[in-house]
Amino acid sequence: MTRLAQTSDLKSIAVLFNKYREFYKQEPKVEAAEQFLADRLKNKESVIFVVEDDAAVIIGFAQLYPSFSSVSLKRLWILNDLFVASEYRGQGVARKLLDACVAHAKATGARGLTLKTAHDNIEAQRLYEAHGWKKDTQYFSYNLIFPG
Repeated sequence: MTRLAQTSDLKSIAVLFNKYREFYKQEPKVEAAEQFLADRLKNKESVIFVVEDDAAVIIGFAQLYPSFSSVSLKRLWILNDLFVASEYRGQGVARKLLDACVAHAKATGARGLTLKTAHDNIEAQRLYEAHGWKKDTQYFSYNLIFPG
């Protein structure tokens, strides 16, 4: 089942969120991850969708951050995080999460969704492209990252 996350889900999501961060070469910090997610939900700074298995165990999540498009004068959602527990991959869990994100974006009148993924995350790229996402070939992406 796919649904919006609630604060009672934070411990379960934090475990998956930590694994997601480790995939991107970050040190494990489960408690900090849980606090980070709690702050996002409390301050209404993100929307998190989860997928549960038949035993109501959370097996995947996607986190959206709100943004805006000045050019289109509309809301835009950033699909910042998507992760499925390794033992549940290839079973359509990511697709359910993507569908929930798309439905949410449409329901909020958004211009669309945007995301970034690692150049070497070929599986994710295949998933996104197979579901209609287009690789940006028009714009470069730049970042200014501060130390610490």
